[in-house]
Amino acid sequence: MNKIKTLGELKKSGYKSKSIKDELRNNLIEKMKNHETTFEGVHGFEKTVIPELQRAILSRHNINLLGLRGQAKTRLARKMTELLDEYIPVVAGSEINDDPMNPISRYSQELIAEKGDKTPITWMHRDERFFEKLATPDVTVADLIGDIDPIKAANLKLSYADDRVVHYGMIPRANRCIFVINEIPDLQARIQVSLFNILQEGDIQIRGFKVRLPLDMQFIFTANPEDYTNRGSIVTPLKDRIGSQILTHYPEDIETAKKITHQEAKSEKAQESAIYVPEIAKDLLEQISFEARESEYIDAKSGISARMSITAYENLLSSAERRCLIIGEKKTTVRLSDFMGVIPSITGKVELVYEGEQEGAGNVALSLIGDAVKTLFTANFPKIQKLEKQDEKTPYHDTLEWFFAESGFEIMDDASEKLYKTTLDDVIPLDILLETYLPDLDKKDKYFWKEIILWGLVEFDKLSKTRVDEGYQFKDTFGNYFTNL
Repeated sequence: MNKIKTLGELKKSGYKSKSIKDELRNNLIEKMKNHETTFEGVHGFEKTVIPELQRAILSRHNINLLGLRGQAKTRLARKMTELLDEYIPVVAGSEINDDPMNPISRYSQELIAEKGDKTPITWMHRDERFFEKLATPDVTVADLIGDIDPIKAANLKLSYADDRVVHYGMIPRANRCIFVINEIPDLQARIQVSLFNILQEGDIQIRGFKVRLPLDMQFIFTANPEDYTNRGSIVTPLKDRIGSQILTHYPEDIETAKKITHQEAKSEKAQESAIYVPEIAKDLLEQISFEARESEYIDAKSGISARMSITAYENLLSSAERRCLIIGEKKTTVRLSDFMGVIPSITGKVELVYEGEQEGAGNVALSLIGDAVKTLFTANFPKIQKLEKQDEKTPYHDTLEWFFAESGFEIMDDASEKLYKTTLDDVIPLDILLETYLPDLDKKDKYFWKEIILWGLVEFDKLSKTRVDEGYQFKDTFGNYFTNL
C-alpha cells in the first residue's frame, strides 16, 4: 500500500479513511480475537490497568492516566502506537498530516483542487504518530494551538487577516496522531480552557480567524494525585470532557517488581558474565522499595518510583564490579555489604517528611535496608521473640554462643572471594541453620544467606554490627557493650 504515490492511485486501491480512535479500536479488537498480548512489556497491570485501558479504547475515549511517579503512565501511552495502522497516507507537504480523502487545511484543499488525482501523497509510519508535551506553567495557547506568524506574513506578502499567516501549534501538527500531555495539572487554568473545544467538538479556533479545523486525535493526559494539592488541578469542565480516568499503581508483589527491574536496568554484558546475583539479593533489592512505601520517614504521597529499584540494581552490580577491579579478580558474587553502594540511588529518589529530615537521608536509607533484611529474615527463619525463657534454647543459640566465645569477626568490603567465603565458613552454626531451614538452597546462594542471618540477628538486637574503615565487624552484643566501656 505504501508504494502508492498519488491520490488517484489511492482511490483505485479502495482505501477508506477512518478516524484514529477507530484505528485503535479495530486493531485492538483484532489483537484480542487472536489472543495477542497488548501493552507488552508493562508488568503488573494485566488484571487492573490494562483491562480498563482496553475498555476506554473500545469506547473511543480520551484518557487520563492518574498515578504517582514511576508507575509507567508514559510507557502505557507510548505503547498505544502499537495499536495504530502501520502506515497512513498524508497529503505531501501538509503541516497537519491531512488525510488525502478528507483534507481539512486550506493548503491541502487548494492543492487537491489544482492537481486532482495527481496530488502527491506520502506515507506516515505509526512510530511518527506520537507527540508528547510536558505541561509546565510557561506553556501558552500559541504553543499548543497556534498563532499569527509575522515572518510568514512578510515572506508571503499577506495581511494578518489572511488565515495563511497562521503558524500551527503542537496540537494541529499532531492531527491523526496520539497526543500526550504529561502532568496536566501543571497547565495554567486558562490554557486548560483552550482544550475544551478540541476534546468536545474536535476542532480548534486560532485568534479571530474563521478557520475551524476538525482535528482527528487521540488525547492521553497523565497526572499525579499529589499535583492536585501542591501545584494545581485539572479544571472541572476539562475533567468532564475526558472520557476515562484510569488509576495506575505500583507492583503489588516482589516477582512483578523484579521483572520490571530486570527489563529496565542497563547493564554491560561484561557485568552480567562476571557477576553472579543471588535470587535473594534481587528480592532484597525490591523489598527496600516496599519498605520505603510504608516508612514513617518518607512522604508516601510523593511515591517511590520504580526507577529507584532500577538504578539501585545498576549500582549494586557496579559495587561488585568495582571490587573485582580493585582486587584483580575476574568473577564475583554480589554480597550483602555491596548494598551500601545502592544508598545514593535511594537518597535521590525519596521525599522525606520532617522526621526523616531529622534522621538524615543516609540514615533513612540504611534503616530501609535493615527493614528489608528483617522482613526476609522473618519470612525464612523462626521468629525471634522479644521475651525468651532463660533456660530455653532457641534456634540461634549456637550462633550467638559462637560470637560470645570468639569475640566476633570482620567482613571487609574488598575481601577476595576466597577470604570472604572462608570468613563466613568459620561460623559453623550458620551452616546448621541453613541446612535446617533452607535444605534445598543453591550452593551459590549460601554465602549471601549467611550474611542475611547475621544482619537479621543484628536487626533483632542479638548481635552488634559496627562499620570499620573498610568493612563490617560483627560482635556479641554484650562484648560490644564491654568494649565501649
